[in-house]
Amino acid sequence: MSMHLKRAATILKPNQSRVLLRPFNPGDSERAGGIVGRILSLPEAVVGALLDGVSAEFSQRHHDTHKVFLERFEQVREWLAVAEEISEERRLLIGSCFLAEYSLESAALFNPSIVPDPDQSDLPPGALRFILSLRATGEGHISSITFRSGIVHHDQRIEVFPASGFLTEPRQIPNPQYEKALFGRKLAELGLTGEFTRRVMHKLGDSFALEDLRVSLQAEQFRLPDGMSQEDQNASQGIWILARSNYEVQFQPEQDMSERILFPATPSQRNGIEDARFVQFRNDDGAYIYYATFTAFDGKIVVPELVETSDFLHFRFRTLNGPAAENKGMALFPRKIGGLFAMLSRQDNENIYLMFSDNIHFWNERRLLLKPAFPWELVQIGNCGSPIETDAGWLALSHGVGPMRKYCIGAFLLDRNDPSRVIGRLREPLIMPNQNEREGYVPNVVYTCGALVHNGELIIPYGLADYATGFVTVPLAEVLSAMS
Repeated sequence: MSMHLKRAATILKPNQSRVLLRPFNPGDSERAGGIVGRILSLPEAVVGALLDGVSAEFSQRHHDTHKVFLERFEQVREWLAVAEEISEERRLLIGSCFLAEYSLESAALFNPSIVPDPDQSDLPPGALRFILSLRATGEGHISSITFRSGIVHHDQRIEVFPASGFLTEPRQIPNPQYEKALFGRKLAELGLTGEFTRRVMHKLGDSFALEDLRVSLQAEQFRLPDGMSQEDQNASQGIWILARSNYEVQFQPEQDMSERILFPATPSQRNGIEDARFVQFRNDDGAYIYYATFTAFDGKIVVPELVETSDFLHFRFRTLNGPAAENKGMALFPRKIGGLFAMLSRQDNENIYLMFSDNIHFWNERRLLLKPAFPWELVQIGNCGSPIETDAGWLALSHGVGPMRKYCIGAFLLDRNDPSRVIGRLREPLIMPNQNEREGYVPNVVYTCGALVHNGELIIPYGLADYATGFVTVPLAEVLSAMS
């Protein structure tokens, strides 16, 4: 069956002028101390002139540059133990020397997912406001999550709002709250079940803050006169790493959606947070929350992690635990099925699996769902975002890799009540890279991290050659009719 597949005119390309202020560490403490020393030796008039030049050059590129300079100075002061009283201008100049601009999407802007915006007010009839998440890749091939907003109009025309010229990281919430039972279960999954861990956790209430955990750890660390054993030291480090890997951040409401950047913030994310698959999830009470699974990469190991938000201002990052929480491509169903969370996954780099769990943080078992079957997926298959509920069943987009590492996007259909039953599958790709989409950072690749259905039309944002992002629309009925 021939489908009326329409490529939208809108193409989002990486913009090297979108820069973020990031900490810059030019060397060890000795070298950093030399930089501070040179600034301290400058006459005050010279300091003022230098600062005026820096401010004139960069204040139009970033919000509140002086505030950022002072915050960075305080971090450097703590690191270098700068004790003497320093004028504000000198503090500002020191802070500026330990910052640098980072071009967030200098290399690529791709692998999008799309969800309805929580705010659907003041729209023309038949329109839908959406939020688009994208993987932005910059210097050092470090990936982060960036956002755009837009509207799908009644005639399926896709409008993406222009991006702001400013970029902002969120504030980390300094003392996030933890549930003792959940935190203890995660420690057990990591094998941290010894006497040291038991004593630390015993001091904490049913709900505790990061500062409470720090105090409890310190109390145990100094409890024994002979110091800690190596086993206790390892346990202490593991507890603290787990706590810092479960963190929360907050944007301000006045920040445009395109200004909000989720940049790697923990050791597991050091080399990037990749391919976020956002889904609008309906809780048992009918309320909605947004989850996204993503891949954290530290330069050697990839691990799946989870982020959740209700408003795209306050984000909670959570570790995923259990033997099945591994590898790439985990995608959550948009509601529970039979009282359980459900997830698509690909632990073996080749096949698609289905998982169920009574707790979104823990994934212990998997079952094989789909294997490569057609010539365009001889090498491997994987999911392309969260399944979409339709009257016919759960529609899931997939990717297939064939000869010459060519990526195509396909689709399959699962039973609504028993998603372990595959009831339909496209024999031919839904989207293949055309001549205009072959060339890029990684040639011959089309890929998406999530789509949506609006007014009977399947709307798919997709990455082009791991470089830019385009959009395809196709009638949902035609996709379902083509299943065999």
